[in-house]
Amino acid sequence: MSIKPLFALALALSALASVPAMAQTVKTDLYTVTDGYKVDPETLKGFRTWRQAACDRCHGANQEGMVGPSLVASLKVLTKDEFVKTVRDGRLEKGMQSFGTSKTVMDNIDYLYAYLKGRSDGAITRAKVEEFKPQ
Repeated sequence: MSIKPLFALALALSALASVPAMAQTVKTDLYTVTDGYKVDPETLKGFRTWRQAACDRCHGANQEGMVGPSLVASLKVLTKDEFVKTVRDGRLEKGMQSFGTSKTVMDNIDYLYAYLKGRSDGAITRAKVEEFKPQ
């Protein structure tokens, strides 16, 4: 192989290396996630509800369980209706308190579900998210 083709290949590879990576976006009916942690405004409300209700005290900062079960695993099998019932009514026999009287939680239950479902689906790759800002 002569030097010219090698030079051309090296030049092409260096040009590709300087191109910024394309954003990876996952869009479902529940959430939109870019780069694993930038989310739509509603999903961000779900994250903020998670934080405000201090769910991490039992379910862990990464939703992978502590005293309470892993929500990353649980939301792979729970339906949305089952999730809402559990949050609203609690599971007192298992130590899960009821959030049915929490206006913040109940007003944002759909967003909370979307955030946790995104974590469970693997679309949201880290617990702390930011709002996606279109360019």
